[in-house]
Amino acid sequence: MPTERPAERIRDILTNIGAVERYTAGLTAKTFATDRMVVDAVERCLERIAEAARKLGAEFDAKVPDDLDLHKIRQFGSVLRHDYDAIDNGVIWNAVAAELPKLKAAFEALQREYPLSQKHLDRDFDPFSDK
Repeated sequence: MPTERPAERIRDILTNIGAVERYTAGLTAKTFATDRMVVDAVERCLERIAEAARKLGAEFDAKVPDDLDLHKIRQFGSVLRHDYDAIDNGVIWNAVAAELPKLKAAFEALQREYPLSQKHLDRDFDPFSDK
């Protein structure tokens, strides 16, 4: 069942793309593959991106450009979770270098269509406060 909070899932995707961009800034495929901590961090971010895409549901597939396949992104998350021992760092690097820029552009556009509510934009918002 798709989420009732698409704006939050879109934000999750963009937040994790931003983290991957920071973690991989200045790296090459070779230097990426030799830094286990960066590889692990990027894999985790890609898992979150895939999970957020899963929570958005299949109806969002038609809302992204044809060169993006959200179904494959969701499948990639499953591979990262279940077949982690068979993942090649080159595949991960390709996802980062070739796919994330397209994904970022598409989800920045979706974010304009599905803006976050004010409570999610307010840094002082406390969901546990009675105020």
